Amino acid sequence: VQLQASGGGLVQSGGSLRLTCAASGFAFETYDMSWARQAPGRGPEWFSGIDAHGSNTYYLDSVKGLFSVSRDNAKNTLYLQMNSLKPEDTAVYHCVTEVNNIQYKGQGTQVTVSS
Repeated sequence: VQLQASGGGLVQSGGSLRLTCAASGFAFETYDMSWARQAPGRGPEWFSGIDAHGSNTYYLDSVKGLFSVSRDNAKNTLYLQMNSLKPEDTAVYHCVTEVNNIQYKGQGTQVTVSS
């Protein structure tokens, strides 16, 4: 299982970014996917998820209405559209899945939001 997030960067408060997670090594279309982030000095925070078919999504209240998760199963790709970013959104963002009861968290991408 390989997960590679990309699309992070430096953005001003109120800006937007779109993250992409390229998945390989497993049947992507049959697994739920999640996004998690970890800010400096803090533990990981699972804030969004999507089921295998892309029919159901989940968001923590802190990002609901601001972030949008989607997936393209034909491309084995997970997306995260982030709008109205705030400095407290600064973190390393990872895509996550669980295959055969093993959790995989791929290489993350840094998002930095300046005030």
